[in-house]
Amino acid sequence: MTTPPAPQAPYQQPAPQQGYQQPPQGFYTSPIPLRPATLGDAIASEWTKIRSVRSTMWTLGVMTALLLVIGVLTAVAVSASDAQMNDTPVLSLGFFGVLLGTICVITLGVMTIASEYGTGMIRTTLTACPSRGRVLGAKALVFFLLTFVLTTVVTSVVALIQSSMLDAASPSGEEWLRATVGVGLYVATLGLLALAVGALIRHSAGAITLMIGLVLLPLVLALFMFADSLSTLREKMLEYSIPNQLSIFYDSSVTESGPSGWEPLWIILVVTAIAMGGAYLSMNQRDV
Repeated sequence: MTTPPAPQAPYQQPAPQQGYQQPPQGFYTSPIPLRPATLGDAIASEWTKIRSVRSTMWTLGVMTALLLVIGVLTAVAVSASDAQMNDTPVLSLGFFGVLLGTICVITLGVMTIASEYGTGMIRTTLTACPSRGRVLGAKALVFFLLTFVLTTVVTSVVALIQSSMLDAASPSGEEWLRATVGVGLYVATLGLLALAVGALIRHSAGAITLMIGLVLLPLVLALFMFADSLSTLREKMLEYSIPNQLSIFYDSSVTESGPSGWEPLWIILVVTAIAMGGAYLSMNQRDV
């Protein structure tokens, strides 16, 4: 004789957690609490994106290689030629690698946001975190910190190698600070400007082309302005071109007037702040 099965207890809904809103009767009840995305969630999401994409590793890897290889090769060439440094700052030899490395930073800054518009991934991002300002702020913060730390570390290593290889006057503390931390801040801010341009244009190739033109075109045009009537314009374009602004951190400006010391950093910060404000307004007013 078989024993009848024991009666089963009726199914009980799990107790709703704090912050969970009970749906209407007849709908599925999720035990996971619902809450709006916070800035911390957006930062964690952007960090996962930027470190898991191959283009990030390749771009930053090429930038690191340019800074190290060009910086060390320049020091080796000067050391092998027995050239006298005289009044030339020894840390200024790192300028050439940094200038080429800015192209990589610009590319990564544009792709951080423009690539999502190209693939349509931005719809998923804004669905998970509808606040445009929070998304833009998280992207900017993650990109800036990553670029600043990497650039500062690599330029410091290059500066140490160059100082140890060359027989020249030891740089002062101020010179060390501007050639490492100052350059890191300037390059990272320039990358933020590229990110803002990418948000405004929403096209990777177009934004990268525009930023490369912004970096190189004023200097190239100034070099071919031979007319006396254009001398004032030529001088201003040389003084405020990005390559010359970057060289000021190495005390090797090509002009005797114009910005000096930390002034190039304040200039790029103001320009970038205006561009980021425009990017924020653009993301709020335009559909995805």
